[in-house]
Amino acid sequence: MSKGIDKVILDKGVQEYRSTKSILLHLKEIPVMTERDDGPEEVPCVSDEMKMDMGKDTMHLVSYQGEFLKPCPGTREYICCGYQILNVGTNCPLDCSYCILQAYFNRPNLRVHVNLEEQLGQVFQTIDSDPDKIFRVGTGEFTDSLALDPIIRWSETILRGFSERKNAVLELKTKTANTAGLLGSEYRDRIIVSWSLNSPFISRREEHGAVSLTRRLECARECQSEGFTIGFHFDPIIQHSDWKAEYRKTVDLMAKYIEPEGIIWMSLGSFRFMPALKPIIRRRHPETSILDGEFVLGLDGKMRYFKPIRMELYAFLNELLHQWHPDLGLYLCMESNEVWQESMGWRPETSEGLGNYLDERVRNFFG
Repeated sequence: MSKGIDKVILDKGVQEYRSTKSILLHLKEIPVMTERDDGPEEVPCVSDEMKMDMGKDTMHLVSYQGEFLKPCPGTREYICCGYQILNVGTNCPLDCSYCILQAYFNRPNLRVHVNLEEQLGQVFQTIDSDPDKIFRVGTGEFTDSLALDPIIRWSETILRGFSERKNAVLELKTKTANTAGLLGSEYRDRIIVSWSLNSPFISRREEHGAVSLTRRLECARECQSEGFTIGFHFDPIIQHSDWKAEYRKTVDLMAKYIEPEGIIWMSLGSFRFMPALKPIIRRRHPETSILDGEFVLGLDGKMRYFKPIRMELYAFLNELLHQWHPDLGLYLCMESNEVWQESMGWRPETSEGLGNYLDERVRNFFG
């Protein structure tokens, strides 16, 4: 599946990696350009054309020299879940209008860290060194976990190591239907497959390149039937015309396709963005309406809906989802105790408290 990939760039020295050879074999009809030297990590100036398309047609194979496992970049001002990011690559072939990755024009292209397989030993050494801690790890923060899986086959590389450990889970977060690699794998234990969901209105208008909500839920049902634990993420929740009726449609679809007892958790997060992202969204997605809401600068330096709006969004979805099933592992992403209490009816008090809540979900599902 090389649809959309028109060019491959190789950083110096990456030809030696097994992952590089596998990817090039899969993309054997695609032109390949080799970098003559390492070059700067960041590209200081890129063309207007690249700023518009973000190099989504170019796969850039990189030997990543940073940490592969690192905490999610939360802030002290809001409650964070304590997630760990497995940094398999950056940027995404999808083109959601609200995506924060649009701000990173100095790192264009679909960047794939082809030395991941060689560095997994260090990742697992870190996990094994703290056996009493539960590591909730995901690959879907800087890219879609499965969008490039038919080419890169991350699912073949990383599932086994997480499935064999008792103090870690791996979450693969996606808006695609690329589950063939997962379903063909023998590993199910401690693997969570999650889909990002939104209202049908937002899905149609803003999530360009993603499969429909119905298709996502069909894939989730298939993964459930094949023994996978699943999760969902309503993030970003976006206020729009008839938003209550539209989000209700999504929950109705979930009830049609999904067994709620098999959902480990479900996050709720409202639309928020760095101020610098606003003109980029306006330029790349001139037809969007997501910036039309009432926003205020939050304590973390991001624009977010006024607090009463956020609480209304969360309270509505919290009640709606609880009517479907009372134990879905609902939690808020990057919010204060006040917002938690007013919209969810309880509060974790601290980031550690939220982490403990989610860790207990892991124990209940996987032992």
